[in-house]
Parts: sequence; structure tokens; C-alpha cells
Amino acid sequence: MDVADVGTCQIVALQGAASSVIQEMLGDFATRLADNGLRVSGVIESSADKARPCKAMMLRSLDDGRVFAISQDLGPESQACNLDPEGLVLACAAVQQSISRGTDIVILSKFGKQEAAGGGLADAFGSAIAAGLPVITAVSPAMMDAWTRFAGAFAEHVDADIARRPGWIEARYGRWVTSRATRDMVGSQRERIGMG
Repeated sequence: MDVADVGTCQIVALQGAASSVIQEMLGDFATRLADNGLRVSGVIESSADKARPCKAMMLRSLDDGRVFAISQDLGPESQACNLDPEGLVLACAAVQQSISRGTDIVILSKFGKQEAAGGGLADAFGSAIAAGLPVITAVSPAMMDAWTRFAGAFAEHVDADIARRPGWIEARYGRWVTSRATRDMVGSQRERIGMG
């Protein structure tokens, strides 16, 4: 699903820091938003092995804490990509279920090669966008062309240093709520006078 096919939504793509730093920020945002009474759905990435982080990747559900392994053991000598597509499928389905139950914001670990090809968490992005929910994610510079094709004008890039500022996520969410309420009010007024 291309965002261009859907109505206005708010998407923030964080950039400008190491992946592990951004994942930690996303987890912190989820905690702070939940502490403010918001329902947060999505997944963030981490590693079970700090010495070999790429060999033991997992996604943790922000909804219920479940962990989805996204690395498969190909042996110590393997140089091949060890990404486990089944783990990604399960994580994506869990996020979609959480969105269908009702949530306020969706945080997705990243938009990467799998998502650019229509796999990975692409369907979770699509479900959040179709529901008109705010989305926070990460996009590496190498994926910018694919991200722009996917998200178009509906996404904003924010430097990690800006997003780290005290109160940034709370202020950002407040703007999303205000713009959504205004959009809903205008839409209901248009329907009432026969313009919808």
C-alpha cells in the first residue's frame, strides 16, 4: 500500500543516530506515551547478544511485551543474511491485531529493505496509515529513496537530536491529536451540510 493512496496521516521518521540509539529512543517514547494514558502499539528492535548484535535480533511488542526472533542460526561460518522472515511475519501480524483492537499511536522499529520490497512490517505500516494513526519509525539514509516513494509528502524526517529534547514526543503527540480533531470536525461539518 502506498501512502499516497490514503488520506492525510502523520508519520515521523527518525534519522541521524545509530540504529541501537534510535531503538532505545523509540522504547522511551513508548513508555512516556503509555505513562500519559495512551495506548501504544508496535515493535522495537533489540539484540539478545551484544557481542554479535546482528546474529540475535528480535522485535519486542510494545502492546504486550512479546518477543519475536527475527534472526535464524545459520552456523558460525555463515556470511549469508540471517534474517528470519517468519519472525517478521508474526511480529507484523501482532501489530495489525493490536491496531484492530484500538490504539492511539504506532511505533515501528524501522522502514528497511524488507518493507521497501513489500514485506517485513509493510502491512503494519499500511494498517496504521489506513486507520489514520500517528506513526513513528526510523529510516536509514540508504533507504531514503524507497521511503520517499512509500510515504511521499505524508512523512516528516526528524533528527534524533531534536527528538531527544525534553517534552518533544509529548508536544508532537499533542499536535497530532489537535490536527486529527480539527480534521474530524471539518469532515463532520462537511457531511452535515451535504459536502461530504
